[in-house]
Amino acid sequence: MTILLNSSLQRATFFLTGFQGLEGLHGWISIPFCFIYLTVILGNLTILHVICTDATLHGPMYYFLGMLAVTDLGLCLSTLPTVLGIFWFDTREIGIPACFTQLFFIHTLSLVESSVLLSMSIDRYVAICNPLHYSTVLTPACIVKMGLSSVLRSALLILPLPFLLKRFQYCHSHVLAHAYCLHLEIMKLACSSIIVNHIYGLFVVACTVGVDSLLIFLSYALILRTVLSIASLQERLRALNTCVSHICAVRLFYIPMIGLSLVHRFGEHLPRVVHLFMSYVYLLVPPLMNPIIYSIKTKQIGQRIIKKFIKSLRYFWKD
Repeated sequence: MTILLNSSLQRATFFLTGFQGLEGLHGWISIPFCFIYLTVILGNLTILHVICTDATLHGPMYYFLGMLAVTDLGLCLSTLPTVLGIFWFDTREIGIPACFTQLFFIHTLSLVESSVLLSMSIDRYVAICNPLHYSTVLTPACIVKMGLSSVLRSALLILPLPFLLKRFQYCHSHVLAHAYCLHLEIMKLACSSIIVNHIYGLFVVACTVGVDSLLIFLSYALILRTVLSIASLQERLRALNTCVSHICAVRLFYIPMIGLSLVHRFGEHLPRVVHLFMSYVYLLVPPLMNPIIYSIKTKQIGQRIIKKFIKSLRYFWKD
């Protein structure tokens, strides 16, 4: 279907497809998606509740973990309305202002997550390489500044994208291949040259994800050098064990993001199912797996969650 979209934003809409060709199975497909969304919301809210209510977890490492949980919740909730709207109510049309708003939050929160992962690597670097200065370097004021700067940097870099897209007329099609709005997907529908969007998009990725991943790699190179200088093997393993959860979170975030970017830019010949799969992995797997990883690999978090669960069961059975 190809139509010329009206230049008036109030009348123009995009058409979200979801799983094209499987419309009759959307009810069944919605079941795993509902399970994933509920798990993401419950898991991240549990992490936040444990950190907020337990005074022994009021430290830099857990504050950053709380930031990660908030970001993951935001990513989940930014896609939830349109994804479940398609599966449950077949509401496929989305106005351009609403689409651009969703795009802004998805991309902003993705960059915030990258910044939070960098902050967590800095936390691990200071804890292992400069443990005596840990409490003086990562003060509450410093953590607040790091969090605010992450949000500000991400929002300011993503803010031009809706305006760059707004200047286009979309004559190729108004049909988007996903159940939510992404910059790379929308700009392909424009009639005119999208070179500015391409260049700015690459600039944003390079100065955020590129720089963050490079600094994370550098921090772990320094951590590894410090750990290898420790004489005791047991102490080495103990130090490295504190980094396992973060390393898993980094891999879960950056690998799908890089894969999705490559597929969008250079994978036009790939089957459409590959694009769909990568987009859902990119947005849903990190928020789903991060609470599970930190609950299993971080003893303090896991123990508190189990205690609260047992306490809730006892309270339930008393009533």
